[in-house]
Amino acid sequence: MTRPRQVLPRQFLLINRRTTQRQFLLRPDDETNNAYLYCLGCAMQKYQMEVVMVCVESNHEHLVIYDRLGNYPEFTEYFHKLVARSQNALRNRWENFWAAEEMCAVRLINREDVIAKAVYAAANPVKDRLVDRVFRWPGVNGYTRLLSGNAFTATRPRHFFRPNGPMPDRVSFCMTIPSELGSRDEIIDAIRGGVQAVERELAAEIRKGARILGRARILAVSWKDSPSSEAPRRNLRPRFAAMNAEDRITALLEYRAFLDAYSDARRRWLAHETPLFPPGTYALRRLAAVPVLAN
Repeated sequence: MTRPRQVLPRQFLLINRRTTQRQFLLRPDDETNNAYLYCLGCAMQKYQMEVVMVCVESNHEHLVIYDRLGNYPEFTEYFHKLVARSQNALRNRWENFWAAEEMCAVRLINREDVIAKAVYAAANPVKDRLVDRVFRWPGVNGYTRLLSGNAFTATRPRHFFRPNGPMPDRVSFCMTIPSELGSRDEIIDAIRGGVQAVERELAAEIRKGARILGRARILAVSWKDSPSSEAPRRNLRPRFAAMNAEDRITALLEYRAFLDAYSDARRRWLAHETPLFPPGTYALRRLAAVPVLAN
């Protein structure tokens, strides 16, 4: 059994998820890009989620979010279901869309960690040697929208959603720098500097003979294909990301205290007592309405 999640409000998180069998089910094209953005915009509006950065490669996604209300599991459940059903309808598929493994949700402890993961997400196509500059990535990437302040706009995909259904005709949303991070200009400058550093590093490698895949080959790949490289297995799945070791240790100790308190409350609850569960208890609060201490 997996350990319980501690879901707290006012947290930054990095969300990663990949497609089943690493297939290129999210390979960029106009319909896929529009459908992904539409589903994301609808989920953001429904759960009042703020997105700092988004990047979608052909077989996985990266999202840096600010979970102001403490409901990211419901947000990701709703969002990923919409994407899966929409893309399966587009591709005329019936099997599972996302990989069976649990979605990776990493809590970002400090401002520097949020900036680092925003750079990581934005520059992922460059790091993976798919394109040499972020703006050349033909799929969904929030980097240029964050810099410009311009909104994404997506229309209701005709291949899945009913024209007379409850879903909106179109959605618009912007990449967000929450005030909790500090000065917007400073954060954007830091993200821009990090992305440019990744681009310069690849440019130096290209001058030495490294090659990139390029837009044309990316768009020509079949969505039924998958990478020829070996899939990473049994890697660590961190719950926290902190560049400062002391902050990471503190977060882990706080999580251990949560697990101990949760385990004790659950044991008493199963014995038909009425204990208070620790702050951040999510599944039992949502599904069994157990009482939870205020955060």
